Amino acid sequence: MIPLKTVNDLIDKHALLEKELSSTEIDKNSFAEKSKEYAELNEIIKIAKFYISFEKDKKEIQTILEDKNSDPDMIKMAETELADLETQNEKSEKKLKLFLLPKDEADKKNAIIEIRAGTGGLEASLFAADLFKMYEKVSNRKKWSIELISISRSEAGGLKEVIASIKGNNIYSTLKYESGVHRVQRVPDTETQGRVHTSAATVAVLPEAEEVDLKINESDLRIDVFRAGGPGGQSVNTTDSAVRITHIPTGISVSQQDEKSQHKNKAKGMKILRSRLYELERSRIENERSKDRKSKIGSGDRSERIRTYNFPQGRVTDHRINLTLHKLDEFLEGEVFDEMIEALTLQAQEESLIGLNQ
Repeated sequence: MIPLKTVNDLIDKHALLEKELSSTEIDKNSFAEKSKEYAELNEIIKIAKFYISFEKDKKEIQTILEDKNSDPDMIKMAETELADLETQNEKSEKKLKLFLLPKDEADKKNAIIEIRAGTGGLEASLFAADLFKMYEKVSNRKKWSIELISISRSEAGGLKEVIASIKGNNIYSTLKYESGVHRVQRVPDTETQGRVHTSAATVAVLPEAEEVDLKINESDLRIDVFRAGGPGGQSVNTTDSAVRITHIPTGISVSQQDEKSQHKNKAKGMKILRSRLYELERSRIENERSKDRKSKIGSGDRSERIRTYNFPQGRVTDHRINLTLHKLDEFLEGEVFDEMIEALTLQAQEESLIGLNQ
């Protein structure tokens, strides 16, 4: 049960914000900030008020049930009303608990997605390309913008590695459960015996960190410049435009050579490095918080096999929640992507609620 004081505090806060927003003395910046907070509270305030009134309403119904002089029809109606009231209260309590869960400050951020071909040779690189196309289609459907940061191609249209920045609304909260090993089972075009091959690609989704999120000391960086190389070792540039940035305290290193300008390569490299360091710090804090519980979802462990795409059976299975969708083609087109994400988000929230109740 949620303490009534906690719920009353929400109601009082909503009333105070309403009063402040109606004031003519409020400045522009405060108005924008308080309007946002008011809008968030507005979503839950009706439920909060119902939760507060539940005990009072329940007692009134119980009075009718306990009254020996009550009409039988009245008792039957009261029993039905009480059952409905208790069901509604359970739902309200759950929604309030979800609202009161600590917010992940990164959820509203843009994201950097990194996809790398894993085991499986050429077939793995083709699958990495398929995954990137899927995320592009999801982005188009949601009207997100996607910008390539770096790309390393293989033969036959595959990708050894691709890193991209995705911008829009609530990007990280939607894509954060994609981190991990994605496995594919299918018959490659080059397979003459019709045998199913298994290969894999890894996906890492990082919240895109701004300079205000994380301060990086220049003294902690080692920056090396070198000549960019193309396929087969050939030089693609006659100047030392490629950049490798190493964060000395952590050993995290980022190389960037897609741009002809050393300055642009450094800027792109710093964007990736900042996001990796930000995620490293977030993971450290989260591990401290959740030492006593192991979540099946959202661990972000890139070595964890999270999903299998089985082409012969036309299915995609998420192993963390044992959900199978027999809609593989639609999933890769981004059409039923949200169905998987909503199930993962719900499970993650359930796990958080269990942690809250312990």
